[in-house]
Amino acid sequence: MNFLAHGWLARGGSDDFLYGNLIADGVKGVDLSAWNAEQASGIRHHRRVDAFVDGHPVVSSVLERSPRRQRRYAGIALDLVWDHFTARTLTSDERHWLVHRCYRVLATRPAPARLAAMMPVLVEQDWLNRYADFAFTCRAIEGIGQRLSGPNRLAELVPWLEEDYERLSRDFERLWPAVNDALGLAPGNGPLTRP
Repeated sequence: MNFLAHGWLARGGSDDFLYGNLIADGVKGVDLSAWNAEQASGIRHHRRVDAFVDGHPVVSSVLERSPRRQRRYAGIALDLVWDHFTARTLTSDERHWLVHRCYRVLATRPAPARLAAMMPVLVEQDWLNRYADFAFTCRAIEGIGQRLSGPNRLAELVPWLEEDYERLSRDFERLWPAVNDALGLAPGNGPLTRP
């Protein structure tokens, strides 16, 4: 899962909890003492979501059918593909509300060094809404691949993602309810402070 899906799963928490979920990929290590309690809880929640998704049988099945040469990078591409399907699954009102809240939270708090340069671009170019467009999602996948060393293995995955789109959509339809049931925090569920 990427920013939009993590935002949705964390939507019931405080703004600090949501912020922790949104910036967790930029935070290294287990020592979260530099973050307030809600932000640290959000970072841990994000990591639990990632572990749940990475270990889910649906994801294992998708990785098994991904091109062998690029399989090592397929998980990165899938994170963005899942955001595409999240954007397509949410109603227009849900997405508008969530994206507006995520952008407001990101605009009022500095991102960690690894994400500091990317977050303003994400907001300015409206990535969270644009993930609904699969062509944009594929360009974003290619862009990440440009930042990795060596050949752009992520760009090499795009033809497979396009060909496998319908199966990936069905995979998401099985994965999304499972992750929501296990780790989604809907509004009104109260604060999440567990580790």
